[in-house]
Amino acid sequence: MTTVPPLALTMGEPAGIGGDITLKAWGRRAGAGLPPFFVIDDPARLRALAGRLGLTVPVCPIAAPEEAVEAFPHGLPVLPLALPAAVEPGRPDAANAPAVLEAIAWAVRLTTEGRAGAVVTNPINKAVLKAAGFAHPGHTEFLAELAGGVTPVMMLACPGLRVVPVTIHLSLREAVESLRTETIVEIGRLTAAGLRDNFAIARPRLAVAALNPHAGEGGVMGREEIDVIAPAVAALRAEGIDAFGPAPTDTLFHAAARARYDAALCMTHDHALIPLKTIDFAGGVNVTLGLPFVRTSPDHGTAFDIAGTGTADDASLVAALRMAGEMAAARRSTAS
Repeated sequence: MTTVPPLALTMGEPAGIGGDITLKAWGRRAGAGLPPFFVIDDPARLRALAGRLGLTVPVCPIAAPEEAVEAFPHGLPVLPLALPAAVEPGRPDAANAPAVLEAIAWAVRLTTEGRAGAVVTNPINKAVLKAAGFAHPGHTEFLAELAGGVTPVMMLACPGLRVVPVTIHLSLREAVESLRTETIVEIGRLTAAGLRDNFAIARPRLAVAALNPHAGEGGVMGREEIDVIAPAVAALRAEGIDAFGPAPTDTLFHAAARARYDAALCMTHDHALIPLKTIDFAGGVNVTLGLPFVRTSPDHGTAFDIAGTGTADDASLVAALRMAGEMAAARRSTAS
């Protein structure tokens, strides 16, 4: 059995629900089958938050990641990172942004050094970070820079489905206009490699979804399938990647269809996320492929409106921690 070091969990936006779900996830570590993890955070704020939520979670400061495994059964291991400003749930303060970013950079550094098994990120708030001078669109691009400028690919995953959006945070018009054969091919390559490295799938099967209804009906409802997507599928197959499509999206996500592939490449954000969130709204996991380390995250935001109330659902963080442990073990096994 492959032994994986403890996972590094970042604090995320301290005024959001990251602390709430971190405390809750540790509380059901045994029943959920979670691997050992530690959080990079301010121990004082976590103790105060546990008291506010009425959770019995001993907070155990550690001096190094190596101490987390022994501490984990008895308390939540915390690698201390002080927050400069007081935290009030639901009221973010840009003064804490440098600490939020340092937690991410620290987690990456420890994972790259082999002292942590994977990076699991709690949700951040981009507007708060940008107010403090953050220059990246989000987590993924920041992680890619920390990894040396690699090309990242966003995958959303749950036990029944893995999807990869080819275009992400663009309007529908912009997404269609930006669609390129070479982009689909590059994302297909990175997805296949990520499935091999992180999920131990020796010969990944990729479904490449269409853009238009009924895959364009032979050009009657759009030529993107003919001019852009089909050439990408042919190029992937020529490289030895088991890909098929363009497949109509309205018949690609029922149970029998999902059994035919390991991941679906979808042309727009909503084509990918609607089926995944319909199948498993609470348990979806954001996975970044293309990095030299494993990274997962809950598939939701900071939820300022419920932060500190005890009502936040920790299911997606639990799933992200569990999947990170499985991916880290698969990556180590594949590399050995």
